[in-house]
Amino acid sequence: MLFDWGSLAPLRLRSRLVAEGVYAGSHRSARRGAGIEFGGHRPYTPGDDLRWLDRRSLLRHDHLLVRQFETETDRALRVVVDATESMAYAGTTAHGSGTKASPSKLEFASVVAAALARIAVGSGDPVGLSFLGGSVPNVGVTGGREAFERVLGALESLTPRGDATMDPDVVERAVGGIARTARRGSVVVILSDLLDLPEGAIERMGAICSRGRVVVVVQTLHPDEVQFPFREPTRLRASEGDFVVESDEESRPRYLAELGELTRTWQDAIVKRGGRFTRAVTDQNPVETVRNILDLAR
Repeated sequence: MLFDWGSLAPLRLRSRLVAEGVYAGSHRSARRGAGIEFGGHRPYTPGDDLRWLDRRSLLRHDHLLVRQFETETDRALRVVVDATESMAYAGTTAHGSGTKASPSKLEFASVVAAALARIAVGSGDPVGLSFLGGSVPNVGVTGGREAFERVLGALESLTPRGDATMDPDVVERAVGGIARTARRGSVVVILSDLLDLPEGAIERMGAICSRGRVVVVVQTLHPDEVQFPFREPTRLRASEGDFVVESDEESRPRYLAELGELTRTWQDAIVKRGGRFTRAVTDQNPVETVRNILDLAR
């Protein structure tokens, strides 16, 4: 059944409904709040959860400190959203007797990202957001109520921008900081169609899987890309890269074979490095996608 996207605007409401759907399901969230083992202090930074503020620290040390717990520092969520031009594709896919537009890949990924952030913040975990391409800057890792507002604001302002085929540094800008700073136990979720990424993208994203991080790569596709429903001669113009292809029903087997090979290449590379890999299609209920991601992140 096609998820009724038109009835769920704006993004804040969509993400809340998706998060509540996950809570109401049979699967419990894999996210955990602050644990019971005290792990020391660190300086307070704006956005930290005030529940863990050591109020006596101002008298003793002349500055504010935050009490740390093992699960607080180890369970940060980092979400990477592909916002390059190819993620703008929405198309139209027939459902039943009528034709109904599916959301764009970027819209679907944004809802999933916002729902994951809401769940993480609700569990007391810090969250950060970065982009492959796109029109807004990355969001640094913060905790507390303001963290979700920062993530939501970035996603609401986001428009697809950038051609990954012409920008070899697009992956580094999105994941370089994560590779350098994400600690053991951090959860990294990458939402991308994995199409037209620059050479070396697999190796760069695969490197995040080291140092005990939990990495979930979600190949996010539109039904048209999965099914290739074009039966009549059709001219297809690439969203990224300056080329046009003439396509018809006879092109379908070759296209599906190449897509399958691309998917297997990514899956093998990520799993080999200890990560998790799954696929989401934009006509699916995002609740199931979020549940799947949380299960994989356990």
